[in-house]
Amino acid sequence: METPFNDRGVSVTRNALSSAGQVFPLRDIVDVQVVTVQKNKALPRAISLVGLVGVIVGGILRSPVGMVCGTMLVVVGWLTWATQDITHRLMVQTANGLREALMSTDREFVERVAAAVHEAKTVAAAPKA
Repeated sequence: METPFNDRGVSVTRNALSSAGQVFPLRDIVDVQVVTVQKNKALPRAISLVGLVGVIVGGILRSPVGMVCGTMLVVVGWLTWATQDITHRLMVQTANGLREALMSTDREFVERVAAAVHEAKTVAAAPKA
């Protein structure tokens, strides 16, 4: 059996897409699309805002504990923002709905998988002579 695509634990054969322990038969796949998920902005901002309020209140009340805890929360909010990655997901449309088949920070890889699925579907749909 030929494997047209096999990389990083993802394989696309002439019969199925296999990724992260999930198997999607090509005959069930209606469409695939690459979706980009941006960084979460709300959580880091909320953590930093609570920390900033803690620093201000600690300063007004002359509380070293309040200022230290507030500063720590501001740093945690910044670290939460800095360590997040933009992720790309391969979404598979089947008759049962839309499902996530793959998630990666490498958009090129996810697009190569999507192209391999489209190519495998095209080959499978071609009349056999």
